[in-house]
Amino acid sequence: MKSVGILKTQNLTYVYGKGTPFERKAVDNVSLSIKKGVITGIIGHTGSGKSTLIQHFNGLIKPDEGKVFFDGNDIWEKGKIMPGLRFRVGLVFQYPEYQLFEDTVYKDIAYGPKNMKLPANEIKERVHEAASFFGISPDMLRRSPFELSGGQKRRVAIAGVMAMRPELLILDEPAAGLDPIGRKTVFGLIRSYCIRTGCTVIIVSHSMEDMAEYADRIVVMNQGGLFCHDDTPVVFSRADEIAAIGLDVPQISKVFSLLRKKDIMFDENIYTVEKAKEIIKEYLSRKGGAEDC
Repeated sequence: MKSVGILKTQNLTYVYGKGTPFERKAVDNVSLSIKKGVITGIIGHTGSGKSTLIQHFNGLIKPDEGKVFFDGNDIWEKGKIMPGLRFRVGLVFQYPEYQLFEDTVYKDIAYGPKNMKLPANEIKERVHEAASFFGISPDMLRRSPFELSGGQKRRVAIAGVMAMRPELLILDEPAAGLDPIGRKTVFGLIRSYCIRTGCTVIIVSHSMEDMAEYADRIVVMNQGGLFCHDDTPVVFSRADEIAAIGLDVPQISKVFSLLRKKDIMFDENIYTVEKAKEIIKEYLSRKGGAEDC
């Protein structure tokens, strides 16, 4: 079944410092549609408008021009934010562990569902479900969040938003500051959550490698505008154009670009290490190379 849009923007524009000498368009005439049930990555250099854009998605910022539609409805249609939108569109800010404040992990994860005025038995069910999704043990639920490691705190903070069961989950740099193992764990759990629940996920990241591995589609922002938005392989097939606007591309893509310049040609666009290993192994096999690669 063809994926449909759950969130759309139409000519979205937002200006910081309007009417002052510091006036600047942070988001400039952006129209896009986020497909339901997939992971969309948003990438762009610092100041490209990524964070400002996503704050429009759950109504934290009201557009100066243009519209935002969620599930087909204008979220500002009556001049006020759509009722219940922030429970349906969950937003996890960068370093969310700094927002933990309860004396137990359980209470922190339960905070959102309690604000939804849910009955106690449903709150309990949601807390345990979100904890299980994000690798948080029952023993950990009884502990203070301030006793946990940085990576564990991050998972608790994200689980707190997941417990509200949003239809759209937005995460701003969810693996920022984590070591490689922590990054892999967090992104792997997010992808697993998306697959198991059908939730739509948007991830803002500066890491091309992470987005190449985990995102189904990618939005590229440049100077407040939309540079491109397409399936991940299509976006990374434009590596030279992406580099020209000051963004990096996955290291493995650079390697294959150099190989092509040496007339070692590959039919496919390579942007992940796993795909590179597969392609190189096939290439060496055709050339009569070593069995192991």
